Amino acid sequence: MVLVIERLPKRQRQQQLAKAIEENPFITDEELTKLFQVSIQTIRLDRLELGIPELRERMKLMAEQSYDQVRSLPLHEVIGDVIDLQLDKSGISMFEIREEHVFSRTKIARGHHIFSQANSLAVALINDKVALTAAADIRFVRQVRLQEKCIAKAYVRSISKGKAKVEVFTYVGDEVVFQGNFIIYHASKDRHEGGELHADSD
Repeated sequence: MVLVIERLPKRQRQQQLAKAIEENPFITDEELTKLFQVSIQTIRLDRLELGIPELRERMKLMAEQSYDQVRSLPLHEVIGDVIDLQLDKSGISMFEIREEHVFSRTKIARGHHIFSQANSLAVALINDKVALTAAADIRFVRQVRLQEKCIAKAYVRSISKGKAKVEVFTYVGDEVVFQGNFIIYHASKDRHEGGELHADSD
């Protein structure tokens, strides 16, 4: 989205604010203040007048609207907030980098947190009671810093008997910061390529 240089009239600003949130539901009030060059109080008042909830509430609403139940592990063991989950297909989670996730001197996130978000989402995608990471080919594209929001998007590329291939891209804004290809072992033996279960014959 192109940055807004001049201050807009209230009605026009609110229209563009609603559009900005629709295009990027993960955008924060702080990011909106930079985009529209107004105070955070103005952004919050605009949201209230438009009936748009804050980021955390928007995430909860998104999760309630399209959400399969995780089978392979308890939900609290998935690193980050699961926003969307379609078992054996795709999923999205958000993980905000806080003080406990960074090196104290540099404020750069420890790599294992970024990996854990992607890895746990890849496992959570599998529609099976038992799913474990068998192998991972990962690449850290750039450092992630304090208060940045990591949006992980996972896609099941193939599922066969006992094995699934899951690709995960993690973004900060529009920039890829991490990429991983995971091979996930699962217990079911009655699957074929494409992720669907065979129908029972009897």
